[in-house]
Amino acid sequence: MAVTGFPGAHNAAPQREKTVDVAIIGAGPAGLTAGYLLTKAGLSVAVIEKDAHYVGGISRTVEHEGYRFDIGGHRFFSKSQAVVDLWNEILPDDFIQRPRMSRIYYEGKFYSYPLRAFEALWNLGVVRSTLCMVSFAKAKAFPNKRVKSFEDWTVNQFGHKLYSIFFKTYTEKVWGMPCDEMSTDWAAQRIKGLSLWGAVVDGLKRSLGLNKAPNDGMQTKTLLETFRYPRLGPGMMWDAARDKIVASGKGEVLMGHALKQLASDGSDGWRLTATHDNGETVIRARHAISSAPMRELAARLHPLPATSLNAKELRYRDFLTVALKIRSDDLFPDNWIYIHDSKVKVGRIQNFRSWSPEMVPDESVACVGLEYFCFEGDGLWSMSDDDLVDLATRELAILGLVSAEQVIGGAVVRQEKAYPVYDEDYAAHVAAMRSELETAYPTLHMVGRNGMHRYNNQDHAMMTAMLTAENILAGSRVYDVWCVNEDAEYHEAGDEGEQAHIPAARREVSDDQAAALASVREVPERIVADKRDAA
Repeated sequence: MAVTGFPGAHNAAPQREKTVDVAIIGAGPAGLTAGYLLTKAGLSVAVIEKDAHYVGGISRTVEHEGYRFDIGGHRFFSKSQAVVDLWNEILPDDFIQRPRMSRIYYEGKFYSYPLRAFEALWNLGVVRSTLCMVSFAKAKAFPNKRVKSFEDWTVNQFGHKLYSIFFKTYTEKVWGMPCDEMSTDWAAQRIKGLSLWGAVVDGLKRSLGLNKAPNDGMQTKTLLETFRYPRLGPGMMWDAARDKIVASGKGEVLMGHALKQLASDGSDGWRLTATHDNGETVIRARHAISSAPMRELAARLHPLPATSLNAKELRYRDFLTVALKIRSDDLFPDNWIYIHDSKVKVGRIQNFRSWSPEMVPDESVACVGLEYFCFEGDGLWSMSDDDLVDLATRELAILGLVSAEQVIGGAVVRQEKAYPVYDEDYAAHVAAMRSELETAYPTLHMVGRNGMHRYNNQDHAMMTAMLTAENILAGSRVYDVWCVNEDAEYHEAGDEGEQAHIPAARREVSDDQAAALASVREVPERIVADKRDAA
């Protein structure tokens, strides 16, 4: 079978109606992982993807005039050996090892991430450092006893001054809501184990040469020092997965095909209708796997589920990347830097050459991506590409990183539904929809970040698909894919592949497997207004 829709191919389906074992909605990491494993096991699949050109979803790599852009930044690291093995199987010869570096940029200076107390206080200067330490001492002497929000928790840990400098601005840019309305549970996970006093003690030990442990003896687990990365960006992995699905003779990837309807056939099977430039294609299948946003799936299911109203309440945070080509040496060595500055709207800046030198074809040109967090349809999202390039150029100049005259071109990539929003009601809405669909439709499977409305990393999205494939092959839900979520600690730490393989036999999850799957990291929940202290 031929893949359709990627560069150099047409978008028309080779036939208007087809029958397969499994229909898959979405060609992101979850959808393509499921498709690859199922075709490898001998089942026939059809994958639909609404993008006409790129597979990989948010993990795709966009190319513009020979320059490649990673949408969001994707380090290939996982504690799951099964995921690591699958990466190596799909893309055996194209990984490179890259140094890992991320810092905070504030008022013209770089700060290590995670924060190192001595460096931070030195960069801030004597007066502000003194104010930070006084603020910290006050927070420790008179802590807030009624901690309800991200702001409450972080001020208690670091004092109000450091909180306002290093946490408030960036966090509110990302999530689009005030820090005093975000759940304290998320704060405790996001920056778990990091304290100013611990960092000061650790800095003294390093200064005296007393630390002999790995990673310079940091008490808090540091971010990975290196990581693996496909030499042409993460999309290289998903292009390879697509090609292997097609080469199996059991699979097809239909690009430019958007889900119109997913209808039960009344016999535990499915009739999927997809629209494309040349009309519609109907796919009949015994099983359906959806990585589409739960809100969109509910609206397109037939019959309409009773929980469709719950699904309509689910919200998403979107973002866009403005990639600028700059006649200059690389502006900084980091993979990305976090912008903690209220004077600009940009939240994070990627340096694409630091991800892989092959992503930037001209050695005399630096290529960076300025990331703006927004809601689909708001002012930023609706700006023209030219206006966004102008905005990004001005903000680089405001930050003092480059002069506007050095920018020689740019491109804009929009990513809708990048982050599922965890507000006060989302969990109840997701649970209601999950309960109804799993009870009514045992052959419908939800996977991936948006398919489960969970803030999963790439490897966790893959794991939900891997377990779903096992369930389909077993003929029952022997694995609970909803146990898969993110690491309990925010920082990428630990050993690659330290978690065991998925058990070869399809049986109940072992204790070790359960522990690996149950690792959860919270993301912001909005605090209900009437539960907060009055102003």
